Amino acid sequence: MNINSISEKEIVAIILYASLFFMVLAVCLIVFFYFSRKKIIQKELENKNLEIQYQREQLHAVIVTQEEERKRIAQDLHDDISSKLNIVSLNSHLLTAPNLTSEETAEITNNIIALTTKALENSRKIAHNLLPPVFEKFGLNAAIEELCEEFESSKSVKAYYKNEIDFDDKDIDRQLHVFRILQELMNNSVRHGKAAEIWIVFKIVNGINSCHYEDNGIGFDSKNQENQKGLGMKNIESRISFLDGTIDFESEIGKGIAVNFTF
Repeated sequence: MNINSISEKEIVAIILYASLFFMVLAVCLIVFFYFSRKKIIQKELENKNLEIQYQREQLHAVIVTQEEERKRIAQDLHDDISSKLNIVSLNSHLLTAPNLTSEETAEITNNIIALTTKALENSRKIAHNLLPPVFEKFGLNAAIEELCEEFESSKSVKAYYKNEIDFDDKDIDRQLHVFRILQELMNNSVRHGKAAEIWIVFKIVNGINSCHYEDNGIGFDSKNQENQKGLGMKNIESRISFLDGTIDFESEIGKGIAVNFTF
């Protein structure tokens, strides 16, 4: 009887200890999963905040770029157009002066014609920079060909362009971003990179539209992130984001720059 009672006590104790063990294990598991889930949520929030911050930086870059472009256009209008039209106005008033000789009248008239012609040329140039007419009429391929010709007309750089993509004329809004990216890259190559040659190749890689851009300029250290924080680079990255594409810069000092982007 005593043995049986001891045995029953042991069984009860084992059950109690086992129950307590499983309760402690359950609490530990709950606590573990709670903190694990908390860390996952915290990590997701951090990633989301980084994404929001990146989007804010892109938006800021776009706004700053737009403001800089507006300032440039306003400056061009003031310097190139308004100043010439003011002189035209002054010359026009001179024509009303009495006792003008035929030679003076002819000189003033020629000045008015020359200034008006120059003002028209500059206004066309400003409008062309905003949106090249050839782009709207004939599409991206023709616009890039004309862009290369314009840079080559300066005699300071030679541009080589090859296209293996049949661009959809209906996708003009997205193609304008591609055009602006190349325009920015070429400006950087000439102004900052001092490049003498530029290569542009469009092709389809694994079913994705891709562009390879390269120059033989002075280059920069692409491993230094500070070199990729300029307004021009931010503008390019913003446009790549709008295109749902990717971009990769490779450059070394004295070895030019190579850029690959998808769109």
